[in-house]
Amino acid sequence: MKKQRGRTGRHRRRKLGRRSALGAVNYSHEPEYIQIKKWLKERGFDDSNLKITHFTDTGRGLVTTKSIQAGDIIISLPEKCLLTTSTVLGSYLGKYITEWKPPVSPLLAICTFLIVEKYAGDLSIWKPYLDVLPQSYTCPVYWEPEVETLLPEPLRRKAQEQRTVAQELYQSSKLFFTSLQSLFSQSVDSVFTFEALRWAWCTVNTRTVYMKNSQSPCFSNKPDVYVLAPYLDLLNHSPVVQVKAAFNEKNRCYEIIAGSNCRKHEQVFICYGPHDNQRLLLEYGFVASRNPHSSVFVSTDVLLHHVSPTDKQIPKKLSLLKEHNFLENLTFGRDGPSWKLLTAVKLLCLGSGEFMCWKKVLLGETVSDINEQNSLALVRNLCYHLIEETHDALRKLSLLKSERMDLEQHLALVETLRREELQILQASTEIIMQNLHSEAISVAHIALHS
Repeated sequence: MKKQRGRTGRHRRRKLGRRSALGAVNYSHEPEYIQIKKWLKERGFDDSNLKITHFTDTGRGLVTTKSIQAGDIIISLPEKCLLTTSTVLGSYLGKYITEWKPPVSPLLAICTFLIVEKYAGDLSIWKPYLDVLPQSYTCPVYWEPEVETLLPEPLRRKAQEQRTVAQELYQSSKLFFTSLQSLFSQSVDSVFTFEALRWAWCTVNTRTVYMKNSQSPCFSNKPDVYVLAPYLDLLNHSPVVQVKAAFNEKNRCYEIIAGSNCRKHEQVFICYGPHDNQRLLLEYGFVASRNPHSSVFVSTDVLLHHVSPTDKQIPKKLSLLKEHNFLENLTFGRDGPSWKLLTAVKLLCLGSGEFMCWKKVLLGETVSDINEQNSLALVRNLCYHLIEETHDALRKLSLLKSERMDLEQHLALVETLRREELQILQASTEIIMQNLHSEAISVAHIALHS
């Protein structure tokens, strides 16, 4: 085969050369990434040790060109590069915000700025950053109803709440948006659409780093902690890495400091927090593989569906569980049902003659062998129910995938989440069955010697 020569051949060889065995592709030579690096350099940030790369599993990320040791600074981003409420107040929006009553929230101020700057296009000094932001997001607030219905019930409820929050923010902000009419030659209604606000809201929600700013009197009393950090926000999440992230008051830079080593030519990760995959999907629009924080949540409705309908003490038991915060975050993990779930179930399984022992249950004490057996049987049934519900969701998902190719990306996220939760539930079931068997042997042994 004749070797290709000329510009086309060189381009193809360079392109192939940028691909690693893992399918990673160097994006640093793409025009928009050249522009963002140039833009950042003009503001005092120039880091040749990190390369923008696309990975098949995590999407865009940053690769280090040198080894990183624990304690090393991964990124030190100057204050001039950060987009904060101070940025907004110092812009053309400042006078509109300071004059508006009641005061807008810091969140709305940044969202509004993003929408206007995106509308400005080439005239925006933030264009290089806006050009590398996603045009849409994979958070459930972007999903079609038929995809949302395939989520586990607790997450589905939170996704609906998330959409309501975004819609209410849009509706409550319309008058403020109208006050900005003089900035545009067209109607503000065509600029500040729900789709525009949803994009800005997700940009803030998924990409900001935490930094407590001085509370300005022209804002509402909502926390002013949102900071957009261009380039730094390309760092992907890993649940198993440790970093320190904070604004350095001495050098006026936002810094990410490594808590562990990273080898040369490897992707650099940060940790967004000890979040389970339901939280990651809701807030950030992705699911982390091998997430040690993952669990399966049990809703109150599912829990009540499996208790005895003839138990007249159920209202009192529920009241006690709610009072002591034992009706939220009930979960199954790879190591079985959580202590909180088992405790809630044990209280619900108390017999009529045992109800006065409810305090002992909440303290983790054993009330009776019968209570222990009934509790394990109930969590087993809960597990079976959730496994069947997960199988049903996967069957529906498979059918929808064949009918709606346009939903492929969102369906893939649900499928990944559901399959992981199925593995967790199956592991939990094995542990529960072992405990039931041990409990039965213990009871039989006691009966034999009584």
